[in-house]
This record gives sequence, C-alpha cells and structure tokens, in this order.
Amino acid sequence: MQIGIVGKPNVGKSTFFCAATMATVDIASYPFTTIEANRGVAYVRGKCPHVDFNTQCVPGNAACENGTRMVPVELLDVAGLVPDAWQGRGLGNQFLDDLRQADALIHVVDASGSTDIEGAPVPPGSHDPVEDIKFLEREIDMWIRGILEKGWDRAARQAHLQGKNIEILLQERLTGLGVTPAHVNAAMRDISPPDNPLNWSPEIMLQLARAIRRYAKPMMIALNKADMADDDTLARLAEAANGLAVPTQAESELALKLAARSKLVDYMPGDGKFNVTDSSRLSSEQRKAIEQLHDNVARLQGTGVQKCLETAAFQLLDLIIVYPVEDETRLTDHNGRVLPDAFMVQKGTTAKELAYKVHTDLGDNFIRAINARTHRTVGNDYVLEDGDVITIVSRK
Repeated sequence: MQIGIVGKPNVGKSTFFCAATMATVDIASYPFTTIEANRGVAYVRGKCPHVDFNTQCVPGNAACENGTRMVPVELLDVAGLVPDAWQGRGLGNQFLDDLRQADALIHVVDASGSTDIEGAPVPPGSHDPVEDIKFLEREIDMWIRGILEKGWDRAARQAHLQGKNIEILLQERLTGLGVTPAHVNAAMRDISPPDNPLNWSPEIMLQLARAIRRYAKPMMIALNKADMADDDTLARLAEAANGLAVPTQAESELALKLAARSKLVDYMPGDGKFNVTDSSRLSSEQRKAIEQLHDNVARLQGTGVQKCLETAAFQLLDLIIVYPVEDETRLTDHNGRVLPDAFMVQKGTTAKELAYKVHTDLGDNFIRAINARTHRTVGNDYVLEDGDVITIVSRK
C-alpha cells in the first residue's frame, strides 16, 4: 500500500513526510524544494493479538511496542502542485506521473493561510486555504479527463464495432493510474452518462473523471500549521473537506520525535501528550521550545500526523489488520515465531483471498481456514475481521 503526500509548494509536505518516516529530506521555505519524489516507510497502529492470547509475539514484518503492532505503510512525497499543472505548468507532469502509484492521498493544506495559491509566502491569514482544497481536486480531475479524452472518438467507435463494454474501455485507458474495473463501475453508476459514448460532452467526461478519482485516489486533508490557525478557521476548513480532515502540526511532530530520539522527552507517536525525561539537560531555549510544544499538542490533542496516516489507511482505504499463522494452537509460523506477520487487507477480504496474498500456492491449493480465536473451521468465503488470527490449510 502506498499513500501519496500531495499539495501545493511550501505547505509542509516534506516536513510531514519527514515527521512520519524520520527520513532525511530537503526542507526549505521556498517552492519546489522537492524535485524528485521522496519515498519512506511510516507505521499505522493496531492492537497486537498476543495481548488477548496471553503470550509474547515475535514480530517479523511489523514491530510490537507494548502491545501495539506498528504496521508499515509506504509514503510518497511528491513535487508541489500549482494551478494548471494538468497542462504541464510548474512540475505538474512529474507530479501527476508520480501520483499514478498512490492508493490514497493525504492533501497537505496550509491552514494558517500563510502561502498563496502558488506556494509563495504571504502574511498569515491573507490567503483562504479553502481555495487550495478545491484547486488540487480539480487539477487531478482535469488530468484524468485529459487521459480519457485523448483519441476518445476513435477508441469509442472501435469499441462499439468490436462489441466491447464501455467500462472495459475506460479501465484500459486508466490502467496506469491503478484504476480497477470496480472503480470504473462505481463511477459509471454515480454519473449515469448517455448510452452512446460518442455523445459524451466535456462536462460529462469531467464528471466521470471526478467520480473515478474519488474511488481510485481517495483523498483526505491534513490541515497543517494548525497551531497557527484559530478554531473557527479549522472548523470551516473541515467543513469544506466534507469532514475528512485532521488538524496537523508536522513541525511539532518532527521536533518531538527528534527530542525522543535524544531521550529528552518520552513520546509515543499519536499520543496527545509527552513527558520531559530530564529537565536538567535542557537549555533555556530548549525549555521554552518544549513549553511551546506542550501548549500546541495540548490544544489540538496531539500533532495529528499519526491520526492522518491511520485515517488514510483505515477510513479512506477501508483496511483491517489480520495475522496469518501456520499453527493455530501455538500461533506460530514454520520457524516457530509467534504471530510473526501482520497483513493489511480491505474489509470484505475472504480467507481464500488472504491465502493468495500470503502465497500464490496457498491460494491455488486452498482447502479451508481455521480461526484461531474461535477455534472454528471456516470456508473460502469467510469474511475476515479486524484482528483475526488465521491458519490456512492447503493441499501439500
């Protein structure tokens, strides 16, 4: 799974990325600091089953910290987007090409209103961030429409002569964006365009592109620099984002993680508070900075960075965490490791589909599965639940 960190230049995308992954990237207060996409690994949290089973896990792909499983997700920090990027302006072509790989998007918006639509610094509050929320959606919509419209009449005529379903034609044209038949079918149901695709107007194509984007590239808003915005502004922006927005303080998160690495504070990402471990080690400047961090974190009940990641994973992408094991009685793999791996799968995934995710041979030779929590045998159509511990039984 890959989550794209997107937005106009100079809003804190790279700071958000660095705070989430602790990767070293260029951060500066001028547009287009990010040229090449940055990649890194962040984590989302889930309750480790070892707590319920009163045992101790031996993690493989996802660390466990005090009963919390830290499941890795890949983040992609791409170049800033400016108006008319879909026409190649700025670094638009590169941005949109990088965007193809993302399963979901976190749109970082400067909630303080201290950067204009181009990403240039302006006095705080002088720019309305609502404009940023709307413009980025439109840029992606126009980009998708452009892909659909290129040679559309000829492709639609050929599809009609060949008796090809129009949904298949749409999906084929957008395969490189990670668009699936399910995305296209859902968009077509929403729009209900005219039966003859040769009669689709530019507005119909834009509506279709918008609907496909909502399904194929679901997006949430990170209201960054929230410590510099008042509560009324944050509420107004959340409403403009249809409620799918999280106030964030990427700089505060990064500062706290660096302080925790130096053992100056005790902080767990996602917590709404932190503790100073040894105040005698702090300089007067550090004490002042820590006090400011404390006030900011207390006001917003956290920095929001971890909450953003988990909202993207568990709400936008509708994922759950499951734990495949080879021995359901000891909860081990073939090497004897207890609860070694955590898999994130979409809600609605079946036991047999999980088998294929673990290994193709397991899926091909699937017989049944065993739910280690209930000790019951389940069939290939058993729908997995969050936190399930599952053994796959297959033909040897």
